[in-house]
Amino acid sequence: MTQPDPKLILITLLIELGVAAAFSSSLARSNRFKNLLLLSRRTPRQTMWLVIIICVPLTLGVWVRTTVPNFLAADLSLEITILLGILVGPLAAMAGGATLAIPAVLHHEYWALPVNLAIAAIAGAFGRFADPEDVWSFSPMIDLSIYRWVTRNLRRPQLDRQILLLLLVATMQLGTSALSHYFPHRYFELNSREWWVQLLICATAPIVVGIPLKIWNAIRVERKLEEQGRLLLEARLDALQRQINPHFLFNTLNSITSLVRSQPELAREMIVKLANILRVLLKDREAFLPLREELRFTDDYLDIEVVRFGDKLKVVKEIADDTLDIVVPGMLLQPLIENSIKHGLEPRISGGTVTIRSRITQEKRLMVEVEDDGVGMAPDRIDVSLVSGLVRPGNGIGVRNVRERMQVLYGDLAAVEINSRPGRGTKVTLLMPILDAGAEAWGPIGGAAGQAISHLVEDAVRAMTRS
Repeated sequence: MTQPDPKLILITLLIELGVAAAFSSSLARSNRFKNLLLLSRRTPRQTMWLVIIICVPLTLGVWVRTTVPNFLAADLSLEITILLGILVGPLAAMAGGATLAIPAVLHHEYWALPVNLAIAAIAGAFGRFADPEDVWSFSPMIDLSIYRWVTRNLRRPQLDRQILLLLLVATMQLGTSALSHYFPHRYFELNSREWWVQLLICATAPIVVGIPLKIWNAIRVERKLEEQGRLLLEARLDALQRQINPHFLFNTLNSITSLVRSQPELAREMIVKLANILRVLLKDREAFLPLREELRFTDDYLDIEVVRFGDKLKVVKEIADDTLDIVVPGMLLQPLIENSIKHGLEPRISGGTVTIRSRITQEKRLMVEVEDDGVGMAPDRIDVSLVSGLVRPGNGIGVRNVRERMQVLYGDLAAVEINSRPGRGTKVTLLMPILDAGAEAWGPIGGAAGQAISHLVEDAVRAMTRS
């Protein structure tokens, strides 16, 4: 095998960088690859699939190198074997290195298999020794890595695993280049008699290893930001849920207190109903549940209030059948119904009617309304938004809680409108995107919220990349 021309080697090195970037970016678009790569612990089957996904296309690259003259950049066996070793461990890296060596061995390059196995073992040992954060933060910008190493060690001398990885990759590249020089027909790796070309070969190898780490680390950062966003929303939703329960319990116990002496049987019945409600509240409730279940929960509350008000309270339901299976935030309607009864109907001697409606709008959004024909809201308790022109509530805990939960879960995809006329009643309209039952898989965060978080994360990652 003749010595490659230095110009061909330089062109090959540039193409290698492009191949590494294109390969890493292509895998980064696969959800399956991302899920396997970012698992903290993998089963043997999952590790096998991760190795297969990485190695199969690059094994074809080795085959192309052995069959197409002067197309050397398709062979990234050394760098990928190192990458497998530091990411998935020595045994899996050995399996990947053996797979990458198959086309070379068939081309009579018999040193390829033992060299790949040795590289996998060394890189795997380093991966076990190094902190995962050091591996993921490894930079292909060699000059910056060396600069950081020098400045850190001037202040406090210490072992820098990133510089160690850089030197390890460059040393293995130098060793395999020497092996290829002395056994050109039994092993392939770029090498040159020109010292400056060989220096570039050794400097390119860490960059080829670092490019996938940088691209895949961006995915890792994105997942972490998503998880932090979800945890933040979970905490906010949990705080709001805890605010609802004492507020509801306080009002209900007040109602029971007023009946204990005058109507003990009714008080007992209300206590039983309250126990049913608390039993539901004490369960681990999802943030989202079908409207059908939400209405069932409000029925228990309304039963308590009907016992309390008697004929003075009427409940009308105008629920469209096609809305019953749409998921909505749990405990969404009860605070609104409670407000209608307590602040709208209770001040009226004759009582009144609470109407609950639901339908799908022409814009394909779910609309839920809670309306009463009570006393309405006084002007000093209403604040009109200068932005949207909607009427907003004053300091009522229930409506404010619902508004904040809608904002947390849906963002700008939802709206809460309140129309009130003193002496004629109040209507609260909730508009929200339609989520099917699959949205419950998000657990305490809805699909729309997850999508909004994803958009925020993408913006954050792009900003980090620009910086």
